[in-house]
Amino acid sequence: MGTKKTKKTKEEVSVVNLVEELSGKLLTLLGTKAKAKVTEDKENKGILIDIEAGEETGLIIGNRGKNLQAIQTLLGMMVRRETGEWVRILVNTSDWREKEEDRLKKLAIQAAERAKATGEPQYLYNLAPSQRRIIHLVLSEDSEIQTESQGEGSDRYLVINLK
Repeated sequence: MGTKKTKKTKEEVSVVNLVEELSGKLLTLLGTKAKAKVTEDKENKGILIDIEAGEETGLIIGNRGKNLQAIQTLLGMMVRRETGEWVRILVNTSDWREKEEDRLKKLAIQAAERAKATGEPQYLYNLAPSQRRIIHLVLSEDSEIQTESQGEGSDRYLVINLK
């Protein structure tokens, strides 16, 4: 048993080292001076990357977090290519994800309140799957409201309605 645990730890360390190396290369190729701090997320069985970007934070985040998401996707694909396995990677900078989650929670509550006040369904467009998921989770606690994703692909949207 002790051997397996040691081996697992070495594999975890090597994945963290690989992600550190790949994220550093990617940030350099993007022409930024940003630095990546990589840690293991044991709770969610993945890797957390916190990009310290200083004045380039807006560039790293991009419009509605699209650059941050693209960096995350690219790093995931690069790690998959190197290891042969999918590793859950979450990229963040300047607590952007936490602030975005708070914004989405407020948006969800406002839309639910409008649905209750008007009796009409509320529609939320242009949301990434992870953003829709946050809203679904927030409103799942409201016994008067139901949520449903509709549409296909990039035209998918969220409907918030009374039960």
